[in-house]
Amino acid sequence: MRLTPRRLLAVIAALLTTAPLTALASTAEMTAAAQKFLAALDPAQRSKAVFNLTAPEREKWFFVPIARDGLTLKAMTPAQQDLARALLRSGLSARGAARAETIITLENVLREIEKDAVRRDPTMYYVTIFGDPSAKAPWGWRFEGHHLSLNFTIFDADHVSVTPSFFGTNPAEVRDGPQKGTRVLAEEEDMGLAFVNSLDATQLATALIAAKAPTEIATSNKARVDPLSPAGLPATALTAPQREQLRALLQLYFTRYQAEIADPALAEATGKNLDSLHFAWAGALDRSAGHYYRIQGKTFVVEFDNTQNSANHIHSVWRNFSGDFGHDVLAEHYARDHAKKS
Repeated sequence: MRLTPRRLLAVIAALLTTAPLTALASTAEMTAAAQKFLAALDPAQRSKAVFNLTAPEREKWFFVPIARDGLTLKAMTPAQQDLARALLRSGLSARGAARAETIITLENVLREIEKDAVRRDPTMYYVTIFGDPSAKAPWGWRFEGHHLSLNFTIFDADHVSVTPSFFGTNPAEVRDGPQKGTRVLAEEEDMGLAFVNSLDATQLATALIAAKAPTEIATSNKARVDPLSPAGLPATALTAPQREQLRALLQLYFTRYQAEIADPALAEATGKNLDSLHFAWAGALDRSAGHYYRIQGKTFVVEFDNTQNSANHIHSVWRNFSGDFGHDVLAEHYARDHAKKS
């Protein structure tokens, strides 16, 4: 095929739209989105939306429908809501953003099921900015409400933390109404089931940590978490195809975020550290009853739990043992800053 100037431009355009962003592009996008959002708020709204980076509020997080600190979508104009959603999209991949938006719409489903328009409200999601969005100093932002808790800490153009990262869905499968058939976290569930059912009897005996699944993720909404025990089945006990299955399952959690965030996390977890991964399972080996799994590495844990509402209510989370809320990097940053002033 002859590469005409028009075709050359089309190829370049395709490469530009599919190539991963650089870290600089991603953090710059978040910064610009946060600045535009804040610029659109009036003083009263800003007073609700903005906290200091070191405020205790930054490390409080929830995934249940309760009041939080921050500015709700409900308290924003439509134009401000658009800017809030632009901020949300700035940190997530297209797939992650679609999941987040669909999770929000499930509040409409729950409102119909429970006949509770007050508690089940898709505008009761909060945006909170911590610090001053700029390239000169660390800052953070949070988008949070029922079944979503997205926590970003931006240190500089090349470093960003995104944990705790929580995505949940109720119902896990919508069984009636206009959204019938919707399963927001279907891949996380189906690939987890496929993986555990690929294990032989010996492998399963080690991976299975309980006959009954827990009613909640083990890490809950704690501000800090440590490695969980029992660890389960080590990756060293897996076949080559099973190791690839485990990698693909873990990838689902990281690739909810922009590629330059997801790719290094996945490479770190499944490259030289692949052998340190452990997989644990509890409960049923199909969707007929409650089931739970976790993938644990040296520095992180991912959990998935579907037990509530007759196994039709999912919680999933990605935690970092020392880096939630950017704690490890921020500690180094403030230590260096203090040393310079001494």
